[in-house]
Amino acid sequence: MSVITKVPETKLWNQICEEIESITKVGDGQQLPLEIDYDAAKYTPVFFGPLHKRVLIDGNEDDDFDPSISHPACVGYAFVDRPPELPSPEPPAPPNRQECSPREYLEYYVFPWLLPALEELLRHAKAEKCFDRKRTKFDAVDFLTEYLYKKNPQHQNREEISLADIPFVQEWWTKHPRPPPSKSLVWTEQEAVQILQNFWRGYKVREENAVQELRQWQKECREEKKDIHETVNRFWSDKIPSDNEAEPETSEPGRPDQQQQQQQQSTSSANAHKDPNASVTPTSGVTNDGCANLANLTVLV
Repeated sequence: MSVITKVPETKLWNQICEEIESITKVGDGQQLPLEIDYDAAKYTPVFFGPLHKRVLIDGNEDDDFDPSISHPACVGYAFVDRPPELPSPEPPAPPNRQECSPREYLEYYVFPWLLPALEELLRHAKAEKCFDRKRTKFDAVDFLTEYLYKKNPQHQNREEISLADIPFVQEWWTKHPRPPPSKSLVWTEQEAVQILQNFWRGYKVREENAVQELRQWQKECREEKKDIHETVNRFWSDKIPSDNEAEPETSEPGRPDQQQQQQQQSTSSANAHKDPNASVTPTSGVTNDGCANLANLTVLV
């Protein structure tokens, strides 16, 4: 029975690394550039630095080999020290940007700033795992915009400026506001794992019968107390009616009204202040026996 296997696709970053390794691979007649970091797992220490070339001789190459002064890997190779590096010539003056051709404009005024930005873009894209995932929060256009704005040689003190502080970006976002990014792009792996675990544990706890019964009781209690303020106001409105709704009190036959009684008392008090020797006439509702008792009490005092 035949088995169909799917060959995984080669990632872009791996292709770039393979191309660089093929260019810098050390072989017969090829030299290892000094600017590449040395890796003992890939390169022999004796070939790092000097120029070397394999030399074919008649006879056995191991006859003249002396292990006390040389390394076994040097058998069959001739080594020469690297010549001193000559100072690089001064670059030619850039052409006039108003009169040069499009090719010259790109070579002198665009590529010297764009290529380093693209290299830094690839490093950040690898750090954000853009070559391993289909969706990430890394935006290449935003990164290039911020990088080129900060590295503009005609302006200084822009290292601390972020993308949201760039004037033309603020103007563009004012006219075309961005929707908020989804949580899958904002959360880190640790935050997403913690949130999912908390949700799953909470779901398992809420699934228990005791918790379900408690949640049902809390729901019924909230429904009962939902209109508590209206219930309290209705209760007090029934117990204490308002002034507009109060009924006037009817006077009993044979007894004067309370308001009329108060008016007579105030009138008699005013007359007493005007004439102290005048006798006080008992008001309605006060008997003569009560006045006599009050007079006797005054004499005793």
